[in-house]
Amino acid sequence: MSSPPDCRYSDSHEWFRAEGDTITIGITPHAAAELTDVTFVELRPEGTTLGAGDAIGEVESVKTTSDIYSVVAGEIVAVNDQAVQEPALLNSDPQGNGWLVKVRTEDAAPLEQLMDAAAYDEKYGA
Repeated sequence: MSSPPDCRYSDSHEWFRAEGDTITIGITPHAAAELTDVTFVELRPEGTTLGAGDAIGEVESVKTTSDIYSVVAGEIVAVNDQAVQEPALLNSDPQGNGWLVKVRTEDAAPLEQLMDAAAYDEKYGA
């Protein structure tokens, strides 16, 4: 399955979808497959101010716990409570209903440094 072309991708397997000044962040299907069964999701609350590179939360699976990072600075304006209550969404629909947070930013330029879908798929074999 190819990665959606409307996102940018990090080497740490987060995806970022820009919609105006709001960036939706989640984990890629590759990350979900590597984690195997996601059992717990903890996210920072709405209203949290982030710096570029700050963790938005963590995801636990039967294998490991992984921090999830934002490449943009801004404020968390939405948290996906459904993903927190149903962590398996990150395995079944990581780039759809399994999104994690939305961050309002004044500077989306860091997204330009990330991989597009074709580069991500080539590097990580979608």
